[in-house]
Amino acid sequence: MAYHNQQHFIDTLEKAGELLRIKTYVNPKLEIAELTDRMSKQPGGGKALLFENTGYDFPVMMNAYGSEKRMCLALGVNHLDDVANEIENLFKLLSAPKEGILDKLKLLPKLSQFASWMPKVKKGRGACQEVVMQNPDITKLPVITCWPKDGGPFVTLPIIHTKEPNIGTRNVGMYRMQIFGPQLTGMHWHKHKVSAKHFNEYKKLNKKMPVAVALGGDPTYAYSATAPLPENVDEYMLAGFLRKKKVELVKCITQPEIEVPADADFVIEGYVDPNDELIWEGPFGDHTGYYSLPDWYPRFHITAITHKKNPVYPATIVGIPPQEDAWLGKATERIFLAPIKMTLVPEIKDMDMPVEGVFHNLVITKIEKEYAGQGQKVMNAMWGAGQMMFNKILVLASGDISIQDYEKLAQTVFKNLNPATDIYFSTGPMDVLDHSCNKLGFGGKMCIDGTKKFDEEIEDDYKPKNSFDSFSKEKITSSFAEIKSINDSLLDKKIPCLIISVEKNRPGHIKELHEELCKHNELACVKMILYVEHTVDANDLPIALWRFCNNLDPVRDHFLHKKSNANNYTSCMGLDGTRKTKEFDNFQRDWPNIIVADDETIKAVDAKWHQLGIGRFISSPSLKFKDQMYGNEAAVQ
Repeated sequence: MAYHNQQHFIDTLEKAGELLRIKTYVNPKLEIAELTDRMSKQPGGGKALLFENTGYDFPVMMNAYGSEKRMCLALGVNHLDDVANEIENLFKLLSAPKEGILDKLKLLPKLSQFASWMPKVKKGRGACQEVVMQNPDITKLPVITCWPKDGGPFVTLPIIHTKEPNIGTRNVGMYRMQIFGPQLTGMHWHKHKVSAKHFNEYKKLNKKMPVAVALGGDPTYAYSATAPLPENVDEYMLAGFLRKKKVELVKCITQPEIEVPADADFVIEGYVDPNDELIWEGPFGDHTGYYSLPDWYPRFHITAITHKKNPVYPATIVGIPPQEDAWLGKATERIFLAPIKMTLVPEIKDMDMPVEGVFHNLVITKIEKEYAGQGQKVMNAMWGAGQMMFNKILVLASGDISIQDYEKLAQTVFKNLNPATDIYFSTGPMDVLDHSCNKLGFGGKMCIDGTKKFDEEIEDDYKPKNSFDSFSKEKITSSFAEIKSINDSLLDKKIPCLIISVEKNRPGHIKELHEELCKHNELACVKMILYVEHTVDANDLPIALWRFCNNLDPVRDHFLHKKSNANNYTSCMGLDGTRKTKEFDNFQRDWPNIIVADDETIKAVDAKWHQLGIGRFISSPSLKFKDQMYGNEAAVQ
């Protein structure tokens, strides 16, 4: 469905029982984020929050997309798979043979629909320009400061518009914006992003680059700005398809080369000058659950700020999962499954991105396997597909299983896995936010091929041990003082994998420990050991996996142990997901800290909780991680 504007979406959420209004004053500096963090980690993502008393002229909307139900409401569907099914049916219709005039006539209604989705630039001004700020000053907006070590307040839900200067193609993306002054922000576009490519073209022309930032409007705009579309596909065509109505755009007042949605709540106009010095931007508590480190980024100069009457400022926070962005990612996972399997990898049957993998770190894919080596074929195709190039760990499965049933999935994958032959390593581009890589934006990848193997893929002398009864956690911990905890719960479920918390104290420690552990007969059944920092509770599986995925560079941090026994062998893969340091790992980059709220903010929100009228008290999620932050990890300065 098409929402008239953001207020229409807010009204819909409220009618559905998905919105809480907070009339008590809550400070945009840290307190709004802390309260939202508590709510977003509730079962099902809690509720959307409308902060009506911010100390500014405008309310703040948070956690609007933070559940499957609210994500479906934003996209106007009953289930996220509905969009994928519609896309798949369109592909089938367009690609089917057209043998006669009747077949071709059947296409006409769909072609008409395509036209109805294309964005339209209308004359005059839009609702987004009802009020023009006389002296543009972004500090008049309730821009939130999310986390205590952030570089300052950040615009976190900006819909950023740029155009390629030579051919005029539009890009709509979402990149955070740090506030440096009334008319100055940073523009945090990574080198892989389309807006960065546009900027490079303006550099060649030595021209100022016009930019416009929209906030609010129909919720499909924000989603479409995050979607992994090909460079030549207009994000507003996707928004039009999702809302079943074209997006109406209007020209900006001071940057008329750029058009923005007429129904946006706010529009911030300006430019980026290629002759400017870059600005030191960050740190920022990011979606990985760690602070992204500061770096040099372009300056965005504000030339105008306009808004509709009675606008609402939309924002989001990211941090230790689960957060609101997990549901934006889940929508992308479901929506883009159809295009991937129909245009790139037809054997794909399903795909899942677990919350603990924070999007790129962990992707699970089920394929219909028909021949030997098909897993490697899919691996290479996926790592070459758009933003999937940033994927770190790819897990492949096949057969009649649900990959959302993680226990049965793990049982099947490990049953089919020979760690010595079925785990593949590569290097390539990585997310700039991945702190585990030795070099910024370039590091290791790993594919775990847990598909059912054909005879050609099996080594006859590999004979895994299938008895799980001999393992003794107490014996292992008593033998190795550096081991602080062992999660052997997976063995009870016939999953031959251990998670071990280790306090490193020397170079090469994890590799040596892995070799020593694999000599113990009690571990003969184990095919994989995941090592995490000693401050991590190995028995808290979601948190241990989140920390592990963030801290692993698969190429650098894997150790394979093969043990020969007469005419056969067993194998066990060790993967080092501990924090890397210069002292023990010769790691030369700075290592960021995980994100937690400060004590003062936690106490302030605790003290006013009874005034908020939002239900039972929820303690701060940050309390769980205080020792992990300060125990053995350097904070971002």
